[in-house]
Amino acid sequence: MTMEEKLSSWTGPSSATEQDKQERTERMICEAIRGHAAFADCDLSVYAKGSYANNTNVKVDSDVDIAVQCGEAVYWDEATEGAHPPSGSYTGIWTPARLRSEIETALKSKFPGQVDSSGSTAFRIHSSSARVDADVVPCFDYRYYLSSSNYREGAKVFKKNGKSLVNYPKRQLENGRGKNTRTKQYYKKAVRIMKRVENAMAAEGIHREVPSFFVECLVYNCPDSFFMESTWTKTVERVILHIWQELEGDEPAADSERWLEVSECKYLFHGAQDWNRQDGRDFVKAAWNYLGYAS
Repeated sequence: MTMEEKLSSWTGPSSATEQDKQERTERMICEAIRGHAAFADCDLSVYAKGSYANNTNVKVDSDVDIAVQCGEAVYWDEATEGAHPPSGSYTGIWTPARLRSEIETALKSKFPGQVDSSGSTAFRIHSSSARVDADVVPCFDYRYYLSSSNYREGAKVFKKNGKSLVNYPKRQLENGRGKNTRTKQYYKKAVRIMKRVENAMAAEGIHREVPSFFVECLVYNCPDSFFMESTWTKTVERVILHIWQELEGDEPAADSERWLEVSECKYLFHGAQDWNRQDGRDFVKAAWNYLGYAS
C-alpha cells in the first residue's frame, strides 16, 4: 500500500456499527437524566461534546463525552472590572455538590454496576456489547463578560477537590464545522488521519500517547489552504511541517501570535495544560518518520 492509499483509508469516521453504539450510549444517558425525578423542574441541557460531537473521532477513540449543564445558576468572570452587569447571587438548591450527587444517582439507576464515580471530574460509564465507554461531566452555565452586553457562553466544571475549569464545547463545535466548510470537508478528514497516525504509533510503541484533543487543536491551527492540496500525502506533509516549524522556541509574547484551542477562547499552551510546545513538535517529528517522509 502506498502512503497516499494509507492516508486516504484513514480519512473516514468510525464504522456504522461503532456509530450506532455511540448514538445508543448518548440516548441512554439522556434518558437517565431526563427520567430522574429530582431533575423534573431543573433547567438542564444534556449534549454531546468532544470528538464524538465534532465527528472527528476514530475507532480507538470512540468513547462518548456528554455534558449535563445546569442553567439554574450562571457563573461568570469579566475581562475588566465592571464588565459584568450588577446582579444578585444565586440562592437556589443547585450547588455543584447537589448536581453531582443527583447525576450519580440517575446514572447508577440506569446503568447498575457500570458507573465509575472515582474520577475527579467525570463519571465513567463502562461499555457493553451495545454501548461504548462514556464520560458524563456535570457543569453549569458560564459567561465571560467582555462588556455588559457582550459575553462568551461556556460551561464551568467543578471538580470533586473544589477546583474548577471553564471550557467552550459549543464554540468548539461551531468553529470545527466552520473550518470544515471552508476547506470543503477536508479539515476533519485530516484530523482523523493525524489521530490514526497517533493511535498507530502508540500501539506499536513508537511514540507515547498524545491526547486526542491536543492533536485536533494542532491541526486546527494550520492554514485552511493546506487542506486543499490535491493529495493527502501533500496535505499531511504541510500540516506536519507547519506544526514543527511554528512551535519551535518559546511561546510568543504577542497574544495574536499564540495558538488557540478550537474554541478560540483559550490559548493552546499555558501552564495549566497537560502538554507543551515541545510535545507538539515531538509528535509531528515521530509522525514524519513513521509515515516515511524522511526516507
